[in-house]
Amino acid sequence: MTERIYNFSAGPATLPTEVLERAKSELLSHTESGMSVMEISHRSKQFETILENARQKIKELLDLPENYHVLFLQGGASLQFSMIPMNFLPPNQTADYVVTGVWGKKAVKEAKKIGNVNVVFSGEQSGFRSVPTQEELNFSPNAAYVHYTSNETIDGVEFKYDLDAGGIPVVCDASSNIMSRKIDAEKYALIYAGAQKNLGPSGVTLVVLRDDLLGKIPGNLPSLLDYRVFVKDGSMPNTPNTWGIYLLDLVCDWLKAKGGVPAMQRENEAKARLLYDALDQSDGFYRPHAEREARSLMNVTFRLPSEELEEKFCAEAEREKLSGLKGHRSVGGIRASIYNAMPQAGVAVLVEFMKDFADKNG
Repeated sequence: MTERIYNFSAGPATLPTEVLERAKSELLSHTESGMSVMEISHRSKQFETILENARQKIKELLDLPENYHVLFLQGGASLQFSMIPMNFLPPNQTADYVVTGVWGKKAVKEAKKIGNVNVVFSGEQSGFRSVPTQEELNFSPNAAYVHYTSNETIDGVEFKYDLDAGGIPVVCDASSNIMSRKIDAEKYALIYAGAQKNLGPSGVTLVVLRDDLLGKIPGNLPSLLDYRVFVKDGSMPNTPNTWGIYLLDLVCDWLKAKGGVPAMQRENEAKARLLYDALDQSDGFYRPHAEREARSLMNVTFRLPSEELEEKFCAEAEREKLSGLKGHRSVGGIRASIYNAMPQAGVAVLVEFMKDFADKNG
């Protein structure tokens, strides 16, 4: 099968067609080297150029000040759940966590293995349907850092603001909405993101780290769990994911050609509005999970009148080449992930399918 489908999977997610086409054209020989990117040495000038280009484009797209490091790690966002407290949570301090979904909850579980954790907000009792306002959050006066997840993929809730902790370092898991909307990078001490949603393929983790944090890291950490080592060695204390970083660099080119993050935000808001309008105008056939003010631009989650109809919806959608709509196994329902690379045409096709399905089954 050569025809492309519309892939609404939460991750690994759809990639821009232009990026895949370019990677295809360079697969056997990158820059006329006679070798694939997957074959060249990570210590070669050729790959060092790719790595540095990717680093500089991330800085430009996120509008990062000079005192921020851009690192490429492995282990996914899940490794960061442990690595962050190992580096920044001293035995005599507490870290504050804001929990608005499953991934925030997982981050807490791992951090508790390292040190003291204070959950300053949890949306679990209300079913992870909302996010707190800035005014609802009361932080520990001596917190080592505050951690939150800016967009929760499973329940489809998203912060609409950059969290401000009043001088306490803010750490953000931005895996599923990085580069989707404008942020004020200077409000963050550390931002991390698995690449497989908005940045590229799985296997690369982006970490944006403010320089002053490096002085807080203890001296007894294993090398590959110490951010200072990645800074010192230019993200290459061991062999990095060369292919993943190459594709991330191509995605950055695509983002720049689209007009950067502000242009993507406008597109993402238009796509989300189209899909949420379809839910709200369905006379209750489709029931959005997230409260209106917390609705994610990236992961639109909803339910149908019965699980049987949800199974039928997903099966019929697959036949119409609309893939990856089944909700996460832990919560069920339907989830349409409409990351940067999902074109508005794909959302329009999904909306038409939804209207037709509701007419036939409502």
